[in-house]
Amino acid sequence: MPLSVVILAAGRGKRMNSDLPKVLQPLAGEPLLRHVVRTARELGADRILVVYGHGGEQVPEAFAESGDLEWVLQAEQLGTGHAVMQAMSRIPDDHTVLVLYGDVPLTRAETLRQLVGAARSGGLALLTVALEDAAGYGRILRDSQGGVRGIVEHADASAEQLLIREANTGLMAAPAARLRAWLRAVKADNAQREYYLTDVVSSAAHDGSPLTAVPVPAAIEVLGVNDKMQLAEVETGLRRLRAGELMRAGATLADPARIDVRGQVTVEPDVFIDVGAVLIGRVHLGARVKVGPYCVIRDARIGADTEINANCVIEETEVAGNCRIGPFARLRPGTVLGHDAHIGNFVEVKNSRIGDGSKANHLSYVGDATVGAGVNVGAGTITCNYDGANKWPTVIADGAFIGSGSMLVAPVRIGAGATIGAGSTITESTADGKLTLTRARQSTVENWKRPAKLPEDEKTVAVRKALDPKST
Repeated sequence: MPLSVVILAAGRGKRMNSDLPKVLQPLAGEPLLRHVVRTARELGADRILVVYGHGGEQVPEAFAESGDLEWVLQAEQLGTGHAVMQAMSRIPDDHTVLVLYGDVPLTRAETLRQLVGAARSGGLALLTVALEDAAGYGRILRDSQGGVRGIVEHADASAEQLLIREANTGLMAAPAARLRAWLRAVKADNAQREYYLTDVVSSAAHDGSPLTAVPVPAAIEVLGVNDKMQLAEVETGLRRLRAGELMRAGATLADPARIDVRGQVTVEPDVFIDVGAVLIGRVHLGARVKVGPYCVIRDARIGADTEINANCVIEETEVAGNCRIGPFARLRPGTVLGHDAHIGNFVEVKNSRIGDGSKANHLSYVGDATVGAGVNVGAGTITCNYDGANKWPTVIADGAFIGSGSMLVAPVRIGAGATIGAGSTITESTADGKLTLTRARQSTVENWKRPAKLPEDEKTVAVRKALDPKST
C-alpha cells in the first residue's frame, strides 16, 4: 500500500525566543525538520507533505534543494487536526497516512515501520510512551478490557486522568480514506478552541475501527522541542544515539558523552576516537584510525592506520592510509594526502596534493600545490600562491628537499631531487637534482656595540630628532 507522510511544521515556537521558526532550529548542525524528512525518506514514502505556517516562506526556502517535498500552507493556526486537514486533499484514498512532527526529530524508522504496519490492518495506530512525568502530554484512555477508547489533552484532563502515565506522542498512522472521514467529525469544542488531531481516536472508536497502541521502545525517540532547554536535551539524546551507532560498528570512544556527530559518519573496525571530537557531514574513518582529542573533521575520508593528533581541523579532505597528522594541523578543502604522508604541528595545507611518503612537519603553509612523492618540506616553508588578485600553482617534484624558512613564489616548479637551501626565496623554477639558494652574503660589523638603555629624557629627545630632524 502506498505511503504518504504528513509532517506538521507550522508551529510558531514562542518559547524558543527566536526569530527562526522552530523547525529550523539547529540540531547537530541541521534544522530539526531535516532530521524528520530524512527519516521519512528512509521509510520509502511515496509522498512527503510538509505543513508549514509560522515563518512563512523561510521554511520551504531552507529546503529549496529538496524537490521531493510537497509544501502545504496552514494560513491559520487552528490546531493539529486542522493542519492535517490541509494536506488530506492531496492524498489518494488508497494510501496509508503517517503523521509526524517537525519538532520530534529522533524517532527511528524501525519504530515507524511498526506503526505503519499496524495501520495497514485497516484501523488507527497510535505511538504511545510510558512516562514518569507526563505533564503536558495527552493521556491514553482505555476501556475496562484494556482497549484504546480515546485521548484526553492535558489541558482538558480531570485530576484522575492526569494520573495516567501512558501518554500520546501525537504520531499516528491510518488509511487515508478513514482518516479523512474521522477528521470531518473533529470539533473545536475544547479549552483551546482548536481542532485536535487526537480527537480522531474517539471518532475511530465510535465507528468500531480497530485501535492499536504501539509503544515506543525508548522515550528519547519521541522527545519534542518547544524551548532551548528541550533542544539541548534532544541534542544530548542524539549524541548518545550516534555514539552508540559508532561503537556498534566497531569504534572505541574514550568517552561516549564527549563526541559530537553532526552528519553521516561511517567507521571500519578498531577506530579510536578521543574526547571532544566533532565529526561533521560525510565522514569515513578507515580501520584502526586514531582521532586525537578536540579534532574537527568535516566531509573527509581518512584511510586505514592514519593517526590524527590533538587539535587538528580537517575539511573536505581525502587522506590515504598510514598518514600522520598534527597536532594543531589544518587541512583545508581540496587537500589530498598520499600514503605515509606526514603533516605536522602548525602546518596548513589547502587545495594541494601531497605525494606518498612526503613530509611537512613544522610551521609551514602549502597552498595550491602539487607535491610529489618522498618530498621533505622544511620548517617555516611557505608557498606564496597569492599575488593579491590571483592564486598560482607550485609544483614540487619527487624527492625534492626544501630547506627551512624558504619562500616558493608561485607559479614555480621545484625539480625532481632538487635541494633548496634554507632561507631561500625562489622566484624561478629550479633544475632537477641541483642545489638552489638565494642568500645575501653574511657579514660581521666590526666595532659595533649593542645599544644601552637611555634615560627617559634622552630617549625622548632622540625619538623626536629621528622623527623630525629639524627639531631641537
